[in-house]
Amino acid sequence: MKKSTICILAFMALSFSSAIAQKNITLENIWLDGTFAAKGISEIRSMKDGEHYCILTRTGIEKYAYKTGLKVEDVCLFNTPQMSKKAKPMPIIESYMFNNNETQILLSSEFEPIYRHSGVSNYYIYDVANKTFELISQNGKQRLTTFSPDGTMVAFVRNNNIYIMDLQTKEEKQITFDGKFNNIINGTMDWVYEEEFGIIQGFYWSPDSKKIAYYRFDESKVKEYNMQTWGGLYPDDNKFKYPKAGETNSTVDILIYDLTTQQTKQLDEGSENDQYIPRIKWTKDANTLALMRMNRWQNKMELLLADANTGKISTIYTEEDKAYIDVPDTWLFLDDGKHFLITSEKDGYNHIYMYDLGGNMVKQITTGNYDVVKINGIDEKGKKIYYTSKESSPINSDLYVINLNGKKKTKLSEKDGYTNASFSNGCQYYISNFTDANTPPIYTIHNSKGKQLVMLQDNATLAETMKSYGKEHKTFGTLTTSEGVDLNYYIIKPASFDSTKRYPLFFYVYGGPGSQQVTNRYGGSDYYWQRMLAQKGYIVVCVDGRGTGGRGAEFKKMTYKELGKYECIDVIEAAKYFGKQQWVDESRIGIFGWSFGGYLSSLAILKGSNVFKTAIAVAPVTTWRYYNTIYTERFLRRPQENASGYDNNSPINFADQLKGNYLIIHGTGDDNVHYQNTLDMISALQKAGKEFDMHIYPNKNHSIYGGNTRWHLYRLMTNFIEEKL
Repeated sequence: MKKSTICILAFMALSFSSAIAQKNITLENIWLDGTFAAKGISEIRSMKDGEHYCILTRTGIEKYAYKTGLKVEDVCLFNTPQMSKKAKPMPIIESYMFNNNETQILLSSEFEPIYRHSGVSNYYIYDVANKTFELISQNGKQRLTTFSPDGTMVAFVRNNNIYIMDLQTKEEKQITFDGKFNNIINGTMDWVYEEEFGIIQGFYWSPDSKKIAYYRFDESKVKEYNMQTWGGLYPDDNKFKYPKAGETNSTVDILIYDLTTQQTKQLDEGSENDQYIPRIKWTKDANTLALMRMNRWQNKMELLLADANTGKISTIYTEEDKAYIDVPDTWLFLDDGKHFLITSEKDGYNHIYMYDLGGNMVKQITTGNYDVVKINGIDEKGKKIYYTSKESSPINSDLYVINLNGKKKTKLSEKDGYTNASFSNGCQYYISNFTDANTPPIYTIHNSKGKQLVMLQDNATLAETMKSYGKEHKTFGTLTTSEGVDLNYYIIKPASFDSTKRYPLFFYVYGGPGSQQVTNRYGGSDYYWQRMLAQKGYIVVCVDGRGTGGRGAEFKKMTYKELGKYECIDVIEAAKYFGKQQWVDESRIGIFGWSFGGYLSSLAILKGSNVFKTAIAVAPVTTWRYYNTIYTERFLRRPQENASGYDNNSPINFADQLKGNYLIIHGTGDDNVHYQNTLDMISALQKAGKEFDMHIYPNKNHSIYGGNTRWHLYRLMTNFIEEKL
């Protein structure tokens, strides 16, 4: 046999082998057997020395060196006989916290959820030297157990009251007494603060461990929502306080308990009761508490300083906006005791500012037509700030370092994509978590100048697995609407894409204010579902319309008072744009969304009834009148002030325009977007004489998760797409 013939046959064999190796993605791969599960690093904690860090594993807490990435020791091993005085097996640990001198570790376990982000746990103290652990309290589970700065005490919340425990004597001291379910909350948040301001903990130790500042919510006048739980002979009523748009909020007070005098002082937050206090924190001065205050419209924000001894309050910073102000992700007091950092969109983009405690702006540290994402670390000794931003592109998030004076900015990220960084104490090292659209997480250790020192986890096995499951990947682009608006999108085409053929088009949407779906980052389970649909012959597209983030305040806030209007216009425009492409079957365009995305997909098939053939809405808002005060009024004000802004873009008011295939899905245990939204939607559809499909998940919350639920849900939706699109 000739050599050339041998080579040809070898090439053919290789090609055939590659073709054989390509597998189709299944829902079982995504949701049941963990085929595409990425490996991560949990609960990274820098040690005080700045040279070591700890991580949480299923077997214990392990200590590593930043410089080498090598394990130094097992700080705490679970389920060893010497750990328990009673030789009782250690439960699964979910999080941990060191005391100030790193001699004890606070361990939390056996979490029981209350709402989406909150719950109660058992807490244990682990003694590093003696290698023993013991339950903190025998009086029931607690919430938010936290060391005092000096490490001699912990504070926690139980039954809406705050307790302090002396770790030496084990004495529990109750410091609030009026806590009552659905009435008074001390030391933690009510439902709407938790969900929309993103905070759960509502008490804070002073730096000298002598005082505790805390929130007190009076929700007695807030109306209750009744959510039934099914499964018994009779359903159980779950009543909780939920302020819907335009309704009464909790009254919020800030108090300070003095451990020395055992007296409590209430601060004067102003004469206005109908306001928000989304953040409080101690300054570097143990007698000065800082408060963030916002009016109900959320277009005015003030920073206040309170004297913990006298209660006297002064305003040091005021910001106003014609639309709304997002609660700053960054609000940090520097160790010099004279300055603080804050992020603001006041110049049109989100940037970092430095102010002194007198309220005078010292410096705008970052500038330009891009948004800063967050501050990742501050090296005060070296006078440097490490932050991530979208300077290179709205779809990326890159790591930079800049001097506190705003000079010598340097990009530390080497590749386009999404970089997040966890810095060591003192900022001499950082652990980078990098992804891009088609690359699973890569964890590396770097020095402060960005030089990679150690590869920790490259998810190489998953990357190889991905290659064997087809070649469908995200690519990015920009389209221009008929109104001249440029919109970013990503697209996933079948690996066998042929531009001479016509394919059905399937939109994936979210579109909520400030959100981004079109990003150069790894997408997880939904990414694989979209790839699976591409393997089945669909083109999958996602477009970030007006109102989304990463492109400055003007683009984000133009939907103000008309939530849903421009978002819907843009998704319909995008569908028309792709429908004009020779490789798209414009008669077969579908759309899917969850939560705000479910709202938008519902609105799109109604207002765009001649464009979209099929829509799936999971847990959708169908009228903003049913959603909570903080979120809804931030963008629409109250319905009493802006009725048209609510009603002109509520899907329930356009039910009679339905022409295509519509599937609506909801969990009856959704405490966030209430099942009430779906019930009113189907009532409106029935009244209009429209046919539709519906599926309900009993007792499942907004995430519709647990057991085989996610697999069942995505099988349901996949079958619907294949049948109706």
